[in-house]
Amino acid sequence: MRAPELKGRGWLNTGGKALTLADLRGKILLLDFWTFCCINCLHVLDELRPLEEKYGDALVVIGVHSPKFEHERDPQALAAAVERYGVHHPVVDDGDMHIWQQYAAKAWPTLAVVDPTGYLVASMAGEGHAEGLSRLIDELVAKHEADGTLHRGDGPYVPPPAPAGLLHFPGKAIELPSGNLLVSDSARHSIVELSPDAETLVRRFGGVRNEPFSEPQGLLLLPSEVSSIAGYDVVIADTVNHRLRGLSLTTGEITLVAGSGRPWRSTVDDHAHDALAADLSSPWDLAWFDGKVIIAMAGIHQLWWFDPIQRTVGVYAGTTVEALRDGPLPDVWMAQPSGLAVQGDRLWIADSETSALRYVEGGVLHTAVGQGLFDFGHVDGPADQALFQHPLGVAGLPDGSVLVADTYNGAVRRFDPAAAQVSTVDSGLAEPSDILVTAAGEVLVVESAAHRLTRLAPGVVKTVAGERHKTERPPSHLAPGEVTLDVIFTPAPGQKLDSQFGSPLRLTVSASPAELLLDGEGTTTELSRKLVLNPAVPKGVLQVVAQAATCDVDAEFGACHLTRQDWGVPIVLDTAAPDRLPLILRGMDA
Repeated sequence: MRAPELKGRGWLNTGGKALTLADLRGKILLLDFWTFCCINCLHVLDELRPLEEKYGDALVVIGVHSPKFEHERDPQALAAAVERYGVHHPVVDDGDMHIWQQYAAKAWPTLAVVDPTGYLVASMAGEGHAEGLSRLIDELVAKHEADGTLHRGDGPYVPPPAPAGLLHFPGKAIELPSGNLLVSDSARHSIVELSPDAETLVRRFGGVRNEPFSEPQGLLLLPSEVSSIAGYDVVIADTVNHRLRGLSLTTGEITLVAGSGRPWRSTVDDHAHDALAADLSSPWDLAWFDGKVIIAMAGIHQLWWFDPIQRTVGVYAGTTVEALRDGPLPDVWMAQPSGLAVQGDRLWIADSETSALRYVEGGVLHTAVGQGLFDFGHVDGPADQALFQHPLGVAGLPDGSVLVADTYNGAVRRFDPAAAQVSTVDSGLAEPSDILVTAAGEVLVVESAAHRLTRLAPGVVKTVAGERHKTERPPSHLAPGEVTLDVIFTPAPGQKLDSQFGSPLRLTVSASPAELLLDGEGTTTELSRKLVLNPAVPKGVLQVVAQAATCDVDAEFGACHLTRQDWGVPIVLDTAAPDRLPLILRGMDA
């Protein structure tokens, strides 16, 4: 089919020019449907970088930003995100989800390939498609070069001006024993030590992407009795490199302490694993709890633990299903946990994609504030009615209350556990991503999009009865009663299903609320499933996790691959609607 036109609200990284498909004729187009809150979308940005370099004169990547959260609809916030994450290709602002609907996208991220003559030739959801895309692009290059329809040359990307200033999109901050501050300067790929005034540079570690850091985030000062044995003082979440590193404050030496550097692709059992051999996934924050380093593993919606003395890691909480479900650890659901703080016997969690404040106590996960993947806003009052919008940071106060960096609301919020009430402490901040309560009782906010640390004025409390929002992602309409869920999977070029260790397919289905599904919940080894939807529940969310194992064809030592995607599909029951829900795990057909 002909590729639909790219009609958006505006363009970035093009020097102000609005692009059309006619402008791009003769190039292979790779459309990346993303939203900047989504960790899987950020993974894809990094997976695409080698493809952009390899096929630079034949391939044009276009980021199609189709937002989930209200804040992401703000053109200035989108421009900041494009700068923050080093997006080096044109981006079209699809704020009204028009392009999303035209290309029938159903998940973040979704990739679509358009050939040089303007035909849509492939569509696939999720991450981990770089190798399959490379083979497909090779085929398209060969065909269209032979046909004379491939036009090599420079693409439409126009780079933005270089940033200035001491910090550039800082992420997290901690206080050192000296009173100095340690800050992850994420967009400059470095760790910065500042004097207590939060403005004077003492020293900087790193500063070039991948040498040794790439967009680092969380920082943790180890207990002295642990650091003396481990040989380093601070653990650093080297987020985009999928690793943890150790920093000696005395020598400045940086040591790799956990992570193979490969992004996580398959399940991990409940045993301890060698830390350096383990595949991590976008570690975002760190805390010392329960005698271990707890890792907010944002990329796979889990918490992991790391033992710096035994040099082992393992799963602490979560199943990789992206949703909100409480209960005993580890069999709980989270959605991109991004902030951690310890307060007595509680580990507080900023669970960003559910816009929730949650905590672990006594081996059980609880939700203090938050209602699910698609409900968010800026509402104060009783905790069971209050709303956040994609919070990234959390900090405990001496009085037992908790401060939350309510990132997409540009606010600092306070949760009082005793009264079960939420209030607003300050607002008008630029994407606050962390909160630090110093030993002297000062509160510092990492105001990420303003590239600074800001002191919070004491005693300021506001009450906000703001707007409630639901994600305006178009729901799928399905008939009540029996419906068929079909996950469509076609192996990438040069690959085949790998059944040497049993069924290569796995499908897990659940629902929120649970009452939505009368039948069909659970895990099977087929990608098609009969579901029975409850006519008494008019709407909800189907959680679908599908994976397929493949291996290379005609290779003596063929590589193995695992393709996996997690969907949260909002649905509305309608008697006139279809009784089939198709989802594409990886499709080579449009």
